[in-house]
Amino acid sequence: MSLPEIVSREQWRAAREALLEKEKAVTRARDALNAERRRLPMVEIEEEYVFEGGDGKATLLDLFEGRDQLVVYHFMFAPEGDAGCPSCSAFLDQIGHLAHLHARGTSFAAVSRAPYPKILPFKARMGWTLPWYSSCGSDFNRDFGVTLEREGALVERPGLSCFLREGDRVFHTYSTYERGLDGLGSTTSLLDLTALGRQEEWEEPKGRSSALGAPAGSERIRYHDEYDF
Repeated sequence: MSLPEIVSREQWRAAREALLEKEKAVTRARDALNAERRRLPMVEIEEEYVFEGGDGKATLLDLFEGRDQLVVYHFMFAPEGDAGCPSCSAFLDQIGHLAHLHARGTSFAAVSRAPYPKILPFKARMGWTLPWYSSCGSDFNRDFGVTLEREGALVERPGLSCFLREGDRVFHTYSTYERGLDGLGSTTSLLDLTALGRQEEWEEPKGRSSALGAPAGSERIRYHDEYDF
């Protein structure tokens, strides 16, 4: 096994400070990229997708649960399968308490092609309580690029899509797939993919921190059992 070089504390500190400058450059570059992402145009969703969840049939608007934004994780679970994808399962395992997303007006849901009766026992096995819907029978997975036809066969890939609503109008703002999911899972990393972002005053473009008529995002953080919703 190739292990790091052993050095003195002073040598380590010098190397760490040199690396810190590069880390700060990456942070600044990431902030700029996130701002550019928030400036992406959006597309209105006119298709009437129908999902099935714990309360029966649902529309894409229903998945927002009354909030302004929605993050959908495209979970690979084929209709003929008996269990979900292990990698997708690992992704959902790292999702934190949804109350912190909800505090910023953002809902989260997983969507799979498997029929809902197949999703239920696997969801129980994994111990998840987050919303999970079946898109079986709709073109949702195809339309958002996670179910593809290759050499006459259907294949799936993991992905994540973000949506924004204005009243009853729903808009698609962003999607990413496969390696684009690397490093995602925390509340802030998911918010960074959305049109409204973390809703902080320092974020570009200006004016979106107050889009929900509430204080800046960080000012709304509470213990997850202290939110008043």
